[in-house]
Amino acid sequence: MKKQVSVILCIISVGIIAGCGGGSDGGSGVIPTSNTISGKVADGYLSGAEVFLDKNGNYQWDSGEPKTTTDGNGAYNMTASAADAAMYPMVVHAIAGVTIDKDTNTAVTNSYVLCAPAGSTGFISPMSTLVWEKMHANPGMHLNDATTQLRNQMNLPAGFDMMSDYVAGSQSGVNATHHQEMHTIAQQMVDLIAGQSALVMPGGNVNANRYHDMMGIINANMSGIAANTEHHLDEHSTFMTTMMTSMHDHLGSISTSGSFINYSSTFRNMTSSRYFWNNTSGTTTPITPMGGGMM
Repeated sequence: MKKQVSVILCIISVGIIAGCGGGSDGGSGVIPTSNTISGKVADGYLSGAEVFLDKNGNYQWDSGEPKTTTDGNGAYNMTASAADAAMYPMVVHAIAGVTIDKDTNTAVTNSYVLCAPAGSTGFISPMSTLVWEKMHANPGMHLNDATTQLRNQMNLPAGFDMMSDYVAGSQSGVNATHHQEMHTIAQQMVDLIAGQSALVMPGGNVNANRYHDMMGIINANMSGIAANTEHHLDEHSTFMTTMMTSMHDHLGSISTSGSFINYSSTFRNMTSSRYFWNNTSGTTTPITPMGGGMM
């Protein structure tokens, strides 16, 4: 299975501390020095992945954007101005044949993109990616709304930290089982994301419209993906293979040269679990996508 403004003198946020000394973000990363961004990248931890601040929102590294590479444990450190760190999202490129997924200790076979909102970059994962896409599509959506929605989509308990390091968290602690579930869901999300590499990253360049559309389809079907893992099914289940095929056909119909497309309708700001799950006679079943069938 394979695997986003205020600028103030002192910024303290999840995964970023600028000019205020050291601190912790409650499990999402520790920033030890001023103007330094630190964290980890995972499906499983990703070694040799490219990490950069995406100043122009094209999901590509461009000259002038701070960039670094993850180490053998999937960790990264990057120097950037406090203003940039507070304003721009972080983007990760897992590179086919180069980036090593520590879940398997082998190189990823398809390149793919992960990201995280500005200020929440301590743990960059499929979860932070979907949180950013929700916020990007709905500028009025706050981080708390986005994480609450994702938590309900995955049927996890209230208060659970959706930006936490599920790899480390799955090893021990009271939430180990939930972190293990997050890890499995993340793996299945990456199967879908990497499986569309040829369409989303033609020639190695990210097509933003196709990327947003792909993440919108995943967002609309998150409760189904969560149910797939709860039932101990993998990426070869009927639900996942049907979704992969449907996604491939839909992405292929999107022009690579068209203007920006607004995908806010697939990232609606709905935070109540009633939008994502049916509970009948003690049986919980997913509603996929938001209010309808497979996209």
